Amino acid sequence: MNEIIPAGPRASNVVSASLWMVGITLVLFFLPLFNGLIGGFVGGYKVGTPGRAIGAAVLPAAVASAGLWLLLMSFHLPVIGFVAGLAVGILILLSDLGIFVGALIGGAVSNRRLG
Repeated sequence: MNEIIPAGPRASNVVSASLWMVGITLVLFFLPLFNGLIGGFVGGYKVGTPGRAIGAAVLPAAVASAGLWLLLMSFHLPVIGFVAGLAVGILILLSDLGIFVGALIGGAVSNRRLG
């Protein structure tokens, strides 16, 4: 029987962790590599597991891509919006490698502490 194991009693939801990641990364803009690592670590630690931490790190890229597509679709440019949104999403995913690494580390540390 497959049962879902909860992340732990102190784990927050993915959207909250994603907002922590983005917020800390923006506040620490003057530390180019470390802002993503620190933001990813805090968000990953708050969410509780490495898998959920990666989900929280991907969420801002997906929201930015969809938002750009919707914005350009409102100007009757859906194809250009799709291509631009896809390009922006890929660019965000590639440029925020520090967030992914930090999220994995934070999720692993939190999972070990809670488990």
